[in-house]
Amino acid sequence: MQRVRLAALVATFVFSSAIAQPAPLTLEKIMADPDWIGAPVQNAYWSTDGRTVYYSLKRTGVPIDDLHRIDLADARDSVVDGAAMAAADAANAKFDAAGTHAAFVRNGDIFVRDLASGRLSQITRMPQKEAAPQFSADGRRLSFRSGNDWFVHDLADGVTAPAAVLKLEKDPDAAPKADDLREMQLRTFSTLKQLHDNKESRREHAEELRASDPTRAPAPFYLGDEVKVLDTELSPDAHWLLVVTMPKSVEKGREGKLTRYATESGYEEFETERVRVGRNPPAPQALLLLDLVAHTAHPLALDALPGIHDDPLKAIREENEKQFAADKSHPADDKKNAAQKKDKPQTDKDEQAKLRGVRVVSDAEDGGGGGIAWSRDGGALAIQLRAIDNKDRWIASVDFTHHALVPQHRLTDPAWINWNFNDFGWLNDNRTLWYESEETGYAHLYTRTRDGKTQALTSGKFEVSRPQLSGDGRWFYVRANAEAPYSYDAYRVPANGGKLERITHYQGMDNFVLAHDGRQLLVTHSSSYVPAQIAVVAADGSGAARELTDTRSAEFKMMSWVAPQIVEVPSTHFKGAIHAKFYKPADFDASRKHPAVLFVHGAGYLQNVHLGYPAYFREQMFHNLLLQHGYVVLDMDYRASEGYGRDWRDAIYRQMGHPELEDLLDGKKWLVDTFNVDAKRVGIYGGSYGGFMTLMALFRTPGEFAAGAALRPVSDWMQYNHEYTSDILNDPQTDPIAYIRSSPIEFANGLKDALLICHGVIDDNVLFEDSMRLYLRLIELHKDNFTISPYPLDRHGFTNADSWLDEYKRIYRLFEANLK
Repeated sequence: MQRVRLAALVATFVFSSAIAQPAPLTLEKIMADPDWIGAPVQNAYWSTDGRTVYYSLKRTGVPIDDLHRIDLADARDSVVDGAAMAAADAANAKFDAAGTHAAFVRNGDIFVRDLASGRLSQITRMPQKEAAPQFSADGRRLSFRSGNDWFVHDLADGVTAPAAVLKLEKDPDAAPKADDLREMQLRTFSTLKQLHDNKESRREHAEELRASDPTRAPAPFYLGDEVKVLDTELSPDAHWLLVVTMPKSVEKGREGKLTRYATESGYEEFETERVRVGRNPPAPQALLLLDLVAHTAHPLALDALPGIHDDPLKAIREENEKQFAADKSHPADDKKNAAQKKDKPQTDKDEQAKLRGVRVVSDAEDGGGGGIAWSRDGGALAIQLRAIDNKDRWIASVDFTHHALVPQHRLTDPAWINWNFNDFGWLNDNRTLWYESEETGYAHLYTRTRDGKTQALTSGKFEVSRPQLSGDGRWFYVRANAEAPYSYDAYRVPANGGKLERITHYQGMDNFVLAHDGRQLLVTHSSSYVPAQIAVVAADGSGAARELTDTRSAEFKMMSWVAPQIVEVPSTHFKGAIHAKFYKPADFDASRKHPAVLFVHGAGYLQNVHLGYPAYFREQMFHNLLLQHGYVVLDMDYRASEGYGRDWRDAIYRQMGHPELEDLLDGKKWLVDTFNVDAKRVGIYGGSYGGFMTLMALFRTPGEFAAGAALRPVSDWMQYNHEYTSDILNDPQTDPIAYIRSSPIEFANGLKDALLICHGVIDDNVLFEDSMRLYLRLIELHKDNFTISPYPLDRHGFTNADSWLDEYKRIYRLFEANLK
C-alpha cells in the first residue's frame, strides 16, 4: 500500500493550509540575496567550561561571519568583538586526561585554558599556522603541528622543541657504498685513513652528546631526495612519528586553462583547471614509522593486507579488450595501454602490490576522521588505508616490536568503497578499536578487541554517522535515520554494547556536539522552511530541549509555504519504492489535468528527501511559485542518493544515468496515474548531477519530457575529475565501455524536446567546456530548440543574485512555453 507522509513541522512555524492561501510569490523575491530569509547558524561549539555556547552567523548585507556568544545562565546572545576575541574559546578543544586543561587553535595559534582558574595561556604566536594540539597521557606536555612538522611544549618549564626534524635529502654522514677503489685508498694511504677516522670520531662524539643532553634539538631524520611527505602524525607521548610519503617525481596529466572574460583589468585572465579523470591517477603511498627515542626508521610493509595482490578489475579489463578488439573507434592510446597491461607479467608478488597501490584515508577526500588514529596514551596506532582502485578499505594496527602492520578489518566492495562512514579510533582503554563499516549494506558502528573479537554496536536498515565517544568512554553518540530514511536525530549506544537510545526528536537534526562533561548536547537542527538553529538537549534525552536561536527575518516568518509531502513512489524495476518530496497546491483540483515538473538534485550521492532545511532552498521556493501557477512538483531521491544503504548507491556502478532515469520515469508515471498529470506536459530540471540527468532524460527518452533545463551539467564524464568519476566508472583507459554508456554526449542525437543549458563560465567543478562541447555536438547534429545561457562571473555554485534571477526566469519561461 502506498504511503504518503506529511513533513514534520517545527512548532513555531505555520505552513499554508486550505484556510490560508499563500500570497503570490515572485522570482525577484525568491532569487534575491538570501539575507532576506535570515542566515543559518554555523559552526556551533561549547566553551571549554560548558557554560557558554559559541556560533557563527553571517552579517546581513556583507560577506562577513560574526562570532556570537550565548551565556547559558542568562541566555544573553552577544557578538564577540575584536577585543573580546582574545579571551574566547575556539572549536574542537582537546582536554587532558584529568580534565583540568583544554587546548585549542585560534587564528592559527595554540592556546591552553586552565579549567580550575579559567586562566588562558597563549602557547604560540607565529606567522605560520599551528594545528592538532594533543596532551600526553600524564598531562605534562602538549604537542602540536605546523604543516608536517611537530613540536612538543613542556607545560611546566614553557620550553617548546621540535619532536623530530625531517630532511628530504640524503644523509651526508651515511656510510658510502662499498667501493674497491675507495677501500684500496684507505688501505694504502695512512694519512687518508687517519682523516677518515678523525671524522668518524667527531661524528660519534657529537651523537653521544646529543643523545645524553636533553637540552639539545633532536638529530634529523634523512628521508632521501626521492620522496614527498604527505602527512605526519605524532603519538601523544612523542615516542613515535608516522610519516606518509609518495614518490617525488609523479607524472601529472595535462591541465587546461579556465578563462575569465569579465575582469577588473579589462583583459581576459586565466586559471589552471583541474586534471581530467584518468590523467592523474593517485600515486601509491608508503608508510614510515620513526622511533624518536631510539632514533630509528622502519618502513611498514603492506604485504599483509588481505587482498592487496588481487586484481578486482581483471574481468572488466577483459570485457573492454574483447569489446574493442576490432573496433576502429577505440582510441589508439587506450588499445595500446590495454595491450601493455595484458602482456606485462603479474606473477611477481611485489610487482602486483605495486600495481595495486594504496593511500591513507584523508580528511580532505573522504568523509570521516582521517586515516591515522593514536590511542590516548600513545601505545596503540591504527591506520586506515584504501586501495587506489577504491575496491578495498583496510584498518590495520601497528606492532611496535616488529614494526609491522597487523590487519584488523577489511571492507571490500565490487563497485566502490563509500566516501563517507570512515570514522574510527580507540576506546578509552587504549586497546579496543572502534570503526564504521558498510559491510552489512548499511553504515554501522563496530568495536574490535585486542584478541580479535568484533561486536556490532548498531544494526538495521538505516545508517549511523558522526560518532562521538563521551569523555568517560561509556557512550557513543551518533546521527542516525533509524525512524525513517528521511528522518535524522541524535542517538546513543553503550560503548560495550546495548540498546540504541533516541536522544532528540527533531527529525531534522543536522549535527551535534557533546559537552566535555557528557551531560548535554549542543544540537543544530532545521526543518523544511527553517534554516539551521541551535538548542541544548540533555545527553540522556530527558526533559525538553532549550532553544537558543531563531535567526529568520521577520519578513520570512510572515510568509506561508506549502509543506512537501514525503511519498513513496512504487518502482517498476525493483521490489520497493523511491522516496520523494511531492508538492501540490492546497486547493489542488484532481478533476482536471495538470502540468508537472520533476526536480533532480545534484551531487548524485546526496539526500534531498529529508525533513531538514534543504541545500536547495531556492529551488524549494521556486516549487512554491510553480504551484501557484498550476503545476505540481516531484523531487526524488533516485538510486545513487545518500541515506538508503550501499546497494542503492552502487546501483549506478558502470552505468550512470540509467537506474536513475528508470526511477524518474517511475516518478512521472506515478504523477500521471495518481494526480491526473498530463503525460505530455511534464518538464524536468536540475543542476550538476541533476543537469546531467536532465540531459540523459531528454536524450535517451525523447518525448517523455516536454522540456528540460540542464544547469551546470556534466555532458561527458571523460571531462570530470578523478576521485569521484574513477570510483563509479573506473579509469577511462581501463573501462571505456562505462564512459560511453554513461555520458550524455554519446546520446545527443536523441534530442527532440526543448532544452535550456545554463552554466557559469568560471565553473571550476563541472567545467564550462562541458556545455560548450555539447553545444557544438548539437549544432553538428542539426538539432533545433536548444539554447545556452552563460554566466561570466559565476562558478559551480552561483553567488550573484542577478545570475540566480536570470537563470530561473529562463527556466520558468521554458516551462510556461512548453508545459502550458
